[in-house]
Amino acid sequence: MPRPNLLFIFTDEQRADTLAAYGNSRIDMPNLNMLAEKSTVFERAYVSQPVCTPSRSTIMTGLTPHTNGCTRNNLPLDLEIPTIAEMLPDEYHCAYHGKWHLGDELFVQHGFDEWISIEDGYNRHFRSDRDKSIRSDYHRWLIGHGFQPRRGETFGRDEATRLPEEYGKPSFLADQSIRFLRERADDGRTFALYINYLEPHMPFFGPRDDQHPLDEVSIPPNFDNIPDETRPLRERLNYAHHYANGFGEYPLRTEADWRRLIANYWGLCSLVDTHTGRILDALEETGLAENTIIVYTSDHGDMMGSHRMLTKSIMLEEAQRVPLLIHLPGQTEQRRISAPVGQIDLVPTLLELMDVETPKHVEGASLADATRTGDESSVTRDVFVEWTPGNTNQSVAETAEAVIPEWKLAIASEEELRRRPAESVRGIVTRDKWKFNWSTVGDHELYNLEE
Repeated sequence: MPRPNLLFIFTDEQRADTLAAYGNSRIDMPNLNMLAEKSTVFERAYVSQPVCTPSRSTIMTGLTPHTNGCTRNNLPLDLEIPTIAEMLPDEYHCAYHGKWHLGDELFVQHGFDEWISIEDGYNRHFRSDRDKSIRSDYHRWLIGHGFQPRRGETFGRDEATRLPEEYGKPSFLADQSIRFLRERADDGRTFALYINYLEPHMPFFGPRDDQHPLDEVSIPPNFDNIPDETRPLRERLNYAHHYANGFGEYPLRTEADWRRLIANYWGLCSLVDTHTGRILDALEETGLAENTIIVYTSDHGDMMGSHRMLTKSIMLEEAQRVPLLIHLPGQTEQRRISAPVGQIDLVPTLLELMDVETPKHVEGASLADATRTGDESSVTRDVFVEWTPGNTNQSVAETAEAVIPEWKLAIASEEELRRRPAESVRGIVTRDKWKFNWSTVGDHELYNLEE
């Protein structure tokens, strides 16, 4: 039997409770819900850091951000640090389709043989020897279909999300991935295909905004648990900023305001589901599903109304926890793992499942036994989540104070604002459902996750 193929699909900014397997059956996601029914569902899967680049660096390398150097957004992954594609034997034809966000966005790299790009906003972060005038595959595809950017030289995210669905990024990625699968079915090469959707990442609107009736959209149960003076500054700033400014064209002051934005977010999740379904159908139609491992996850979550906060960069469950499904060839039943796991474990898990030796430098631990059997007795490690300095936005504090006079307390003292940009947080999640966040500025946090 040849080594298995790998189809690794991940989204950007999808919190865990967006699938029926995680308790939310209200979102129209039939394809992923069906996949979950015949996958191992990791109920408490944590990212390494709740922001794009650091988390992605861990998914691709099996290393923590502070080890691989990608501790903040837009820091490139060092060319000397191998990704999983560089750990696989030469028999694997490796492809990466979608958002990369680990440097040199548009260029094939790090052991991949094929590269399909969709993002044009990162050219300022290219290495010095790269041509910054090069455009993404998606940009060139739109030009070929008669579109022209309305503003500037590229199709911004706001513009791309307003296009008809068949010209959006999810549809484009599905088309490219289906083509890739058919080519592998024809040539018989073993493959590893990574697909990353931008959705449901901001700008939080798209062609499915009206798919979910507002009266069926649920508000998070902790919606009214607003950060007060006892909470870390990063949480107070997030709440105050979005209360003051909303998000784009959407005000965020009332429950109705939030319900509208959450409906859009659900629509983006459903959009991803539809085009993932097309890819999974192609996998079946080509016969490749018989020997393909399928992974579905996200690079981080989104607060999306929890504590009336938005987006990521928060050391709370909604930003840290993501869906994680692993389907093995021939698997027909669901298995569930309730123990906490980290995405740092994905590289060693997949290598073992693909019968490839894990390099000694990899920091994660294999979850292959738990994936195969559903027995979590082998899942024994606590999960580590980190936050690095330089990510707290102080500038919103003055705006928030000016427009929220009902707040009796100042958002922060000048001294606190001076200290916060240097804040580093290290979090540990234990098997017995405790979480401890240690902060370099002293605001340590201890949570009983069952309460």
